[in-house]
Order: sequence, then structure tokens, then C-alpha cells
Amino acid sequence: MKRRIAEGTILLLDIVKWVVVATTVGVVVGLSSAVFLKTLFISSQTVHGIQLYYVFLPAAFFLSTLMISKLAPEAEGHGTEKVVEAIHRRFGKINIATVPVKLAATVVTIAFGGSAGKEGPCAQIGAGLASGMADLFRFNKHDRRKIVICGISAGFAAVFGTPIAGAIFGVEVVFIGAMLYDVLLPSIIAGTIGYQVAATLGMEYMYTPVRGIPVFAPSLFFQVLLAGVFFGIVSFVFIEVLNFAKNLSSKIKMRKHIKALFGGFVLAILAVLFSVKYLGLGVDTLDSALAGGACSWYDPVLKMIFTSVTLEFGGSGGIVTPIFFIGSTAGSFFAGLIGQDGSMFAVLGLVSLLSGAANTPIAAIIMAVELFGPEIAPYAALSCALSFIMTGHRSVFPSQVLSIRKASSIHTALGTEMSNIRTMPRLPRIIRILRVLISRKRNTFSRNRSGRQE
Repeated sequence: MKRRIAEGTILLLDIVKWVVVATTVGVVVGLSSAVFLKTLFISSQTVHGIQLYYVFLPAAFFLSTLMISKLAPEAEGHGTEKVVEAIHRRFGKINIATVPVKLAATVVTIAFGGSAGKEGPCAQIGAGLASGMADLFRFNKHDRRKIVICGISAGFAAVFGTPIAGAIFGVEVVFIGAMLYDVLLPSIIAGTIGYQVAATLGMEYMYTPVRGIPVFAPSLFFQVLLAGVFFGIVSFVFIEVLNFAKNLSSKIKMRKHIKALFGGFVLAILAVLFSVKYLGLGVDTLDSALAGGACSWYDPVLKMIFTSVTLEFGGSGGIVTPIFFIGSTAGSFFAGLIGQDGSMFAVLGLVSLLSGAANTPIAAIIMAVELFGPEIAPYAALSCALSFIMTGHRSVFPSQVLSIRKASSIHTALGTEMSNIRTMPRLPRIIRILRVLISRKRNTFSRNRSGRQE
């Protein structure tokens, strides 16, 4: 009896501890995210009032790279990836200088037209502040990891207005195929508080329930199946485009600052050749696709290219907002091919690309419900699950650790970061048997032939 009472008391004290800690994280991250988002909005509005503002992209990339390399190298790249890396390699230890540097570098990048997202910086800012709190209160390394994950959740929730999806994203993004249930309660608290604080400070969010969802029919079910496969392929292509740009950047032997100038110049040329709608966050095109507007096949492809150039050649920002752009435009294009409602399939594309590219299917399904209403849930769940599998063992977050095999016929080393994954298909048993028989037949034939020659 005494043991039961002692256990209950310890659990209660732990709950109280994490309610206080997670609430504090939610308030701090919600406030900092609101400051970042307002700064980004004002800066973008000011810069976009300048005619041909994107000609300053080389200077913007140069300044962004200079700030990061001189003040906080950890702020390089898209924010969530660096946080996941810190969780796995340093138990969440993040330099507090990352917070202001990441904020400034991202504002400069996106305001002048860099194709990046706003969620990564909020996640990294939130995680950096949470890590600073862990230092202040002298948390051990396991508690530090938990509080940093709370920072991710609160940042994601504050940016997109999805407290539950934000909480699940934080506990799901670290490992592929496993969720950190010990962080579930504090993540939910941090996500909810972070969202409420940001909303109280005037942040506005996209709530657009999908209207006119068709009545369930076998034909619609089959179309959603095809859509899930299609979105998985799009996720696959996007990750490979990012990897290609990363490898290309590493082969160009220039100083980072010069390479940033080159990247900004290339992006400005691309904007002149194609369209400025692929610059920045691309909110207008995203809203149009979700409203049912038609999109071309090249819209997601060009956004992939613009984003890859931005993130691998000196720009700073997140990856999820470009994922939303790519997914929604790909969904709109797919709907046109099959003669279905563009709005519904744009929504499915948005959440399915998040599921496939980031390997966070549960968070993506919940986001579909929070942003677009419960009626879309069955179709979103099906499409997200398919996209997650079809993407294979790759990710826009190379530091994610693989905990499951997406197919039993593929051999992968579990517990390995995605950047180090090497897959080897396992041939079905019947094919292996046939290979053995063919090999033996060849050996027998060779021996007989040698005997005849002698």
C-alpha cells in the first residue's frame, strides 16, 4: 500500500512539474512567435512595396549567411531539422544566440523573396528558448530533451493555429514510426498555450472547412487511393530535388558568402523567367488552390526548385510552408486530371505532402481536421497514410531516426539517422529460390562443358 501511495505521489508531482514547465514554454514561445510573425509581416509588406524588390535577393542571402556564420552557425538551414539534430546528438542543447539570429536571418530571406517557410524558425526559436530554460533550471539531459520538444510543439501550433497537430508534430517528428509518449502531456499543454498566446496577440489563422465533399462512393475511394500514391511520389521528388541542390551546393567550391550571392542571383533570374508567385511564402497561390482555383503541373515543380535554391544557397527559413504550397497545387492539378473538386484535393495534397515529406502522418491527419473540418478526415487519413509509405525511407529532415521499416521486403538499419540510411530490397522467397536454381544450373552447365572440352 505504501508503495502505491508513493508511486501516486511521485506521478502527481511530476504532472504538476510538467504542467508548470510546459505552460511557461507555451507562453514564452507563443510570445516570441507572435513577435517573429508580426516582424515578418511588416517587413514583407514594406519590401514588397518596392518595385522589383527581388533584385535585392543576392544582398539578402549574403546578409543572412553573414549573420549566421559569424553569430550562430547552428541557425543554418531550415530550423526544425537543426532542432531534431540537436535532440539526437546533444539531448536538445541549443545555443541561445540562435534565437535572435534565426529570427533576423529568416525575416531578411523571406521578406526579399526567398522561398522558405515560417514554421522552422518558430520551432527553432521555441526550442532555443526552451533549451535556455533548461540551462536556467539545471534540468538533466532527459528533461532537457522533453522541454525542447515542447518548444517545437508550441512553435508549430503558434504558426499554423493547430494546437493538437502542433503537439503531435513535436512528439512524432523526432523518430519515424515511433512517438515519444512521455512528452505527450507537456507537448499538448505547450502547443495549446502557445497557440492561445499568439492568437490573443492578434495572430490570424486559416480555418476553411471544405464544402461540398462528395458522398462516399467506390469511385471516389479509388480516386483518393490514387491521389495518396501520387502525393507520395511528389514527396519523393521534392526530397530528391532538395538532396540534388544540397549536393550541387557542396560541389561548388566558393566561400559561403559568395555562394549566397550566387544563389540570390539565380533565384532573381528564375523569378524573372517564370513568376514572382514562387517567391516568399506563396500565400496567394496557396489560398487560390485551396479555394478551388486551377493549377498547372509546373507550379509544384517550380516551387521545389525555388525552395531548394533558397535553402541550399544561403537563405534561411522553414520547409513546411513550401510543402503546403507544393501539396495544394499538386492536389489541384490532380483534381483537374480526374474531374474532381479542386478544393478537396488541394487540401488532401497539403496534408499528404506533410505526411510523406516530413514522415508525420498522425500530425498531418489531425491538422486536416483542425484546419478543414471533420468531414475531410476519412479521405485525409487514407491519403496521408499512402503518401507516408510511398515516400520511402527518406525525409526533408535528414536527422530523423528510423524506427520502423515501411515495407518488410526492404532491409534498413533501424535506429539510424535518415541521412545515413541505405536500403536493400529483400527479394520475395520464390524469387530467391529461382535465383539459386538458375545459379546451380549455370554451374552444372559450365562443369559439363569443361568436361567435354577435355
